[in-house]
Amino acid sequence: MVTTSPTREGGPAVRRSAFRRSRGDVPFRFASTGAGVVLLAIMAAVGVFLVVKAIPALQANTANFLTEKIWTPNAVEPQFGIASLAFGTVLSSFLALIIATPVAIGVALFISHYAPRRLAAVLGYVVDLLAAVPSVVYGLWGVTFLVPFMRGPSEFLNTYFAWIPLFGGDQVVGKSMLTASIVLAIMILPIIAAISREVFLQAPKMQEEAALALGATRWEMIRMSVLPFGRPGIISAAMLGLGRAMGETIAVALILPATFGISFQILGPNGNSIAANIANGFGEATAIGRGALIASGLVLFVITLVVNMGARMIIARRKEFARAA
Repeated sequence: MVTTSPTREGGPAVRRSAFRRSRGDVPFRFASTGAGVVLLAIMAAVGVFLVVKAIPALQANTANFLTEKIWTPNAVEPQFGIASLAFGTVLSSFLALIIATPVAIGVALFISHYAPRRLAAVLGYVVDLLAAVPSVVYGLWGVTFLVPFMRGPSEFLNTYFAWIPLFGGDQVVGKSMLTASIVLAIMILPIIAAISREVFLQAPKMQEEAALALGATRWEMIRMSVLPFGRPGIISAAMLGLGRAMGETIAVALILPATFGISFQILGPNGNSIAANIANGFGEATAIGRGALIASGLVLFVITLVVNMGARMIIARRKEFARAA
């Protein structure tokens, strides 16, 4: 039985159970605040660790770290730069994002608004399971199946669309930036689709029903009610997928050739990424070589932070939909 305290003059009675719940909110608030502070402290500690470990290698480097394209940190006179690795990381990740995002949005819309309920439940489980597949499985699939398969489409693109800089070049191989980007796109597609699906399911039902009642088709209803509401969530999902693509190691290391150069021609044996270079070179690296790899990891850390900050700025411009993020 819930008891009440004496009623104050001019005010309602105060329930003791409500008072007990309000007292319980204080520890929860401190716990959640502490968790956020700990998370920020961990990120700061990671950044400090990377800087401290990278300084000796950067001091021993005889080349410009930001603009040099060669990578020989284990030589007698270490020379290494991040230009080609950063370029390959950004190019492969954004190509993967461009390929995966439209497909993922289509899958999410089909599951949330088109598929029958039973089929939607099965497809939702399948998408969630695909997000949990280890990256080495995608890498092995890419090496054994996709690399031989992509040689034909790559030659077709090079023959008929060489006037586009991306598809130009004199040499076409299966192990190319395009193949690596496709594998990364397949890896991040379940993540973007799963998060987008949950955001689309949270769209206000009253707005959807109102649009249909006014004579809108299902696609017009989605375009006017669902997609504007889910835009911040789509951006957040895409940035989460982009972060995984940038940090992917094994799948990219198995497919991309370990070359150091800057080229927009994605059909040839050009390109490398920071994460793949770390995976390939850490085991045989000297002390300076490990420091150079850690320095490249610091650059990847900064790139990831900049990308996520840019995504948050885009979402902040749409404050009326910010709760969907």
